[in-house]
Amino acid sequence: LPISAFFFPRTLQRRRYYFIMSLPYTESCPSIKNILILDSEGKRMAIKYYSDDWPTNSAKEAFEKAVFTNTQKTNARIEEIAMFESNIVVYKFAQDLHFFVTGGEDENELILATVLQGFFDAVGILLRGNVDQKEALENLDLILLCLDEIVDGGIVLETDANVIAGKVASGSMDAGASLSEQTFTQAFASAKELTRSLLK
Repeated sequence: LPISAFFFPRTLQRRRYYFIMSLPYTESCPSIKNILILDSEGKRMAIKYYSDDWPTNSAKEAFEKAVFTNTQKTNARIEEIAMFESNIVVYKFAQDLHFFVTGGEDENELILATVLQGFFDAVGILLRGNVDQKEALENLDLILLCLDEIVDGGIVLETDANVIAGKVASGSMDAGASLSEQTFTQAFASAKELTRSLLK
């Protein structure tokens, strides 16, 4: 299917936060249909669907392939917007990674672009600026946690990259601490058991 895309004006990027804050409640809580990261060949890296528009995995894969095919020739170093299959798709590329956020045709483009930029920047913070396929694969768990912090059930929760990255990093550290405590407890129990066996 043909796809039309155009550059997202840089001047609008600075006004997103204030624009969103001024919207009525119903508009300030848009419905996100999916968030995707595909590699340079269109293969899945990290994906999350929040809509039943694509009920099967094959339908999801067909959508991803079509979106990738129709956007790969663009040099989307800033956000670009396309209409595709009655959806608005906002996308941005970084080296060998392609980021996409999809909303319905009536969703506000500014908000979709803000979600994309928040996700993109949060991933950049967590990957320490090395936003490429290798780093993404090694930190896939952090990227998936980013998605959970940004959108829940299609509703936007957070778009500030620093807040998102901070929550993800904090959660990861807490999980690491729990694992360390568990490992210490297990080691202590094993040593205690060994001591008992030696005293018998």
